[in-house]
Amino acid sequence: MRLIITCRINKNKIMNDSSKHLANLRKEYQLNELSKQKVDKNPFKQFEQWFTYALNSNSVYEANAVTLATANLDGKPSVRTVLLKGYSEGGFIFYTNYNSRKGKELLENPNAALLFYWGSLERQIRIEGKVSQLAAEQSQQYFQKRPKKSQIGAWASPQSQVIADRTLLEENVTHYSELYANTDVLPRPAHWGGFIVQPHTFEFWQGRNNRLHDRLQYSRQGEQWIIQRLAP
Repeated sequence: MRLIITCRINKNKIMNDSSKHLANLRKEYQLNELSKQKVDKNPFKQFEQWFTYALNSNSVYEANAVTLATANLDGKPSVRTVLLKGYSEGGFIFYTNYNSRKGKELLENPNAALLFYWGSLERQIRIEGKVSQLAAEQSQQYFQKRPKKSQIGAWASPQSQVIADRTLLEENVTHYSELYANTDVLPRPAHWGGFIVQPHTFEFWQGRNNRLHDRLQYSRQGEQWIIQRLAP
């Protein structure tokens, strides 16, 4: 004789319990403060101060990981994480496949937002700006400095396209590995290259007690940057 035990799962109860748990999560921010009197008047220099600190902090993993938000011409947004590969007062640089979703959206709607979030430092930086493609020569220089397997990966992956399974990727990697077996420097694919975000707005956020966070916004007006405090 077999004994069959059935267990009925109350999904609503599980969801309600999870929601209650989330609603009760609390964290107090108390590491630092941010004031108009202490920040640099140039947002790029202020960025460099915070970014260098994050890079040298043992608590931040991949300080150059940045969330990139884009939108198509209908205003439908999408978001993902990319890696910052350069910055100056000219803008912030990352590389991608131009045929990917983000690539296509940026080519038709050259407006983007970046978000650096360093939770262990209780800091984040938001950047909004116009986007343009890097010159082909600059994209090629960076591409050919990448490890050979990363170069092959850029050729092998039809980024953002629907594929049946990993077999296609593995076959493409095998193909390009054999094709370029005798060279360490591959030609750059025409569909792969860099973008640069040229900011018109920065926001520096520092967590503070009781959710009364410090937020300082830099807005570009002509050749000047105007600093304003925002309510949290």
